Amino acid sequence: MEDKRIEEIVHLYGNLLYRICVVMLRNTQDAEDVVQEVFCRYLEKRMEFADREHEKAWLITVAHNLCKDMLRFRTRHPQIDIDDLDIGYIPEASGEVLEELMQLPAAIRAVIYLHYIEGYKIREISKILKVSENVVKKRLQRGREQLRIQLETSEVKAVGNTSLS
Repeated sequence: MEDKRIEEIVHLYGNLLYRICVVMLRNTQDAEDVVQEVFCRYLEKRMEFADREHEKAWLITVAHNLCKDMLRFRTRHPQIDIDDLDIGYIPEASGEVLEELMQLPAAIRAVIYLHYIEGYKIREISKILKVSENVVKKRLQRGREQLRIQLETSEVKAVGNTSLS
């Protein structure tokens, strides 16, 4: 019975957790590792949840905290990522907003993603991330402003590059 339950949880929340982790970590391999660790902790804790939303919020909170831990580790132990060495890489224009989202600081990125992509309300994000509603509102405001500036800058660069051709 427990195997079926775990399979159901992975099916229900695996993609959601993976997307959150990719947005926060900007690295698919690390995101996969974090999602796996989230499900390991789920198995270890064997918690009782009031309902599906409580369970989902717990999983998102654990994923968010593990991503923060990994980002903190990266800051303290910098390394050269092999992807950074690929000079020939040119990002696709279709994912421009997502690319700009990835450039935001992790705390703002998480709030923007949960609110606009996953559809969480400010109160829900506040509970998940364990910050006040005012902090969530401020991060949303800052994130929108930073995205607007980044997108305007990239549009100006794109127009400048095409006019030179």
